[in-house]
Amino acid sequence: MEITRRLARYIVTSEPSHIPDAARREAVRSLVNWLGCAVGGSQHEAVEHALAALEDYQALPQATVFGRRERLDIMHAALVNGISSHVFDFDDTHLRTLLHPSVPVASALFALAERRRISGPDFLHAFIVGVEIESRIANAIFDNHNTDWYITGTTGPFGAAAAVGKILGLTEERMTWALGIAATEGAGLRQMAGTMAKSLVHGRAGQNGLYAALLAAQGFTSSVDAIEGARGFAKVIGGVADLTDMLQGLGDTYEIELNTYKPYACGVVAHPVIHGCMRLREQHGLQASRIRGVALHVHPQALKLTGIKAPRSGLESKWSLYHSAAAVLVRGAAGEHEYAEDCVRDPTIVALRDRITASEDRRLRQDEAHIRIELDDGLVLECHVEHALGSVDSPMSNADLAVKFRGLVEPILQPEATDRLLQLCWALPELEDVTKIARASVPR
Repeated sequence: MEITRRLARYIVTSEPSHIPDAARREAVRSLVNWLGCAVGGSQHEAVEHALAALEDYQALPQATVFGRRERLDIMHAALVNGISSHVFDFDDTHLRTLLHPSVPVASALFALAERRRISGPDFLHAFIVGVEIESRIANAIFDNHNTDWYITGTTGPFGAAAAVGKILGLTEERMTWALGIAATEGAGLRQMAGTMAKSLVHGRAGQNGLYAALLAAQGFTSSVDAIEGARGFAKVIGGVADLTDMLQGLGDTYEIELNTYKPYACGVVAHPVIHGCMRLREQHGLQASRIRGVALHVHPQALKLTGIKAPRSGLESKWSLYHSAAAVLVRGAAGEHEYAEDCVRDPTIVALRDRITASEDRRLRQDEAHIRIELDDGLVLECHVEHALGSVDSPMSNADLAVKFRGLVEPILQPEATDRLLQLCWALPELEDVTKIARASVPR
């Protein structure tokens, strides 16, 4: 069954009029969230190290590094903006697969926009199509794939290639090649959790997809059955042979409508625990010194992905259920500051972390958890979180996204410039040139 070519045909023939209003609205929300994370993460040491490594080797200063004054060639701008938008682990999540859909697609498109003028409507359409492609491929392979690979690193290049190829006006043949090139560029090991290389995986996904589309535009060939072939992407990366579901409803349903946004700056599988601990702290005015023990019951994936008992760094603490629970019980928040080095070493948080246990419960959904806290007087407090804030069933509102955006961006741009940037992003569907957004992100 042709998969790669039929996906390419969908990308090439998709028209803006095909996109439902709900998908458009969610795409704008996705971009607001991505932009806040990109600017907010722009001063992180991972970005500083990446820029230092590139300093002597970069090509022409063609494109903006969001939140900074430096300019890079478009390939490295896609890379660095991808790193900055993911490094806080605060970016969007397609919950079925844990794909971070906006990072590769938005990073590639914004880089290209500074070399080839893109209007807001065209940008939004290409973005939605790119997210659709990477999400559908992720859906098809996720069950056999996710334990060892970062799915954004493996399927993200498809999304970026599709979006960039759409803007470039690739033919069906060349779009097929672009998807094929993206197929052979997928990578990203979960062993990188808690290090700067995790954000590199996500930045490279955007850069690789951009590269794939640019190569294909010049006639650079690839296998035309790169996804479904006997030694193709689905078999090698996912061990999957039946890919019929990948085409089911293509052009009628849109995965962007299932996108979610994080209220907490860590792995999304820890969010139900954070939500429950925060609720108990607020309801009972809890003090850490009174807590004798905390028992967490979570979906198995939460322990598998965030089971680090004693994190050694701020980045690593984002993958610790124990740290997340302790930090929110002590400080009442789970923003970027709660995953900084000083918080990881805070004696009160370390001591409470040691009094926390976690066990898996296969009856729970990924956005569900049960928290049991025993106090020093024997009183037991319990909380069942049915759907964590930020999940599909309990989404963040536009107002919530605006508050999150300002919290990330104001330390870099100041309030007035932050408001201007936010307004531009909400207005993206009407912009004549999306580089207005890039320019507005540069600090004075």
